[in-house]
Formats: sequence, structure tokens, C-alpha cells
Amino acid sequence: MSSTWSTENQQRAEEVLGKYPEKRSAVMPLLYIAALEHGYVSNDAMREVAELTGLTSAQVQSVASFYTMYYREPVGKYVVSVCTSISCYLRGADDVLAAIEEEAGVLDGETTPDGLISVEHVECSGACGGAPAVSVNWELIEGLEPDKARDLIKWLREAKPEVVFGDEMQLLFGGRPSFDWGPKEIEGAIAPLPAFSPYGTAKGEKR
Repeated sequence: MSSTWSTENQQRAEEVLGKYPEKRSAVMPLLYIAALEHGYVSNDAMREVAELTGLTSAQVQSVASFYTMYYREPVGKYVVSVCTSISCYLRGADDVLAAIEEEAGVLDGETTPDGLISVEHVECSGACGGAPAVSVNWELIEGLEPDKARDLIKWLREAKPEVVFGDEMQLLFGGRPSFDWGPKEIEGAIAPLPAFSPYGTAKGEKR
């Protein structure tokens, strides 16, 4: 176990490794934990995961470079991702992206100087029926219009939420969803990583 990781992340890694008969099968969840520790999937993070799984650093890098949710360069506290696939494009995703870029003051692929917000375009968020779709730290918002997109950026700057919840952002900024959402979510994202409580990337709702 990497002695450079926090006690909490070392424990999470041990628990994840214990769930797989083959250590190499744990490479993806361990990359999430490593990214939480380092802030992104750095070269050191990939070497540490390689040591834990018995893989080579090149093998770990091949996984980290294939999946877009593993950021290999530093990103902001909030990563705002605009889907620009065909359904979202036809519903005005380019205008939404332009509004977000203008309000954030940075272009697609860039991070604000204060390190708070990164902006990116992504391929299919899987919410074609609720296009245009936007996510913040992989928490989804459907039916976002340019004016509401600007409001979203202002809210992130002013409120600086510790946890981002898709339900909350949908209520504040979203439009027509693809279908009626299910029960209210009880956990949200605390980092620019998908929210999974076993990996330490999610936190429950404030009480």
C-alpha cells in the first residue's frame, strides 16, 4: 500500500482490493482513489496503482488514457461538461457551451485562473431525450438553456458547494428531463470524479 496516501484512502484501497480475486481487476476503482489523493491521475498515481495491482505502469496508463473520466492533467474543483453529440447539438448545445465559456471566462479544455472551474465538451452523456445535457463533476443536468447555463456558472462561483447533487442542479437550472427521475439522490460528487461512496468520491446530503 502506498505510504504516501492518506489513511482513509489506504483503507479504501485495501477494501477494494479485497473484493477482487485478481488484484489487476481493481485497476479502475483504484484509479479513482488515486485521483482523489492526487487531484488527478498523475504519473505517480499510475505507478502507485501499478504496484497495488501487479500491473506495469504502461498497462495502468493504457486504462487511464482510454476512459475520459480519468483526468491526466490538473482540473478545476468543478468540471462542467457539455454534451455535443448529435441530439444535444441539434438542441443547441453549441450555444450552451458558448454561454458557459463566456460566463466562466475560459474556453473548452481550459480551467479558470483560480482553479475553480474547468470547461469541456464531451461525447454522448446518455441523456438524448433531455438534450442539451450538461454535467458538473459527472452529476447530470438535462434541458439546460444558455441563460440557465450562465446562472449555473455564477452559482458555482458564489455558492462553491462542497457537494454537487444532480437533483439540486436539475431543479435550479434544468429544463425538460428525458424521463421522470427516480427517488431523490442521497449522495453527490465531492470532486471531479463520478460519485462512488466506496471510493471516497461521494458524500451524503447535508442534514
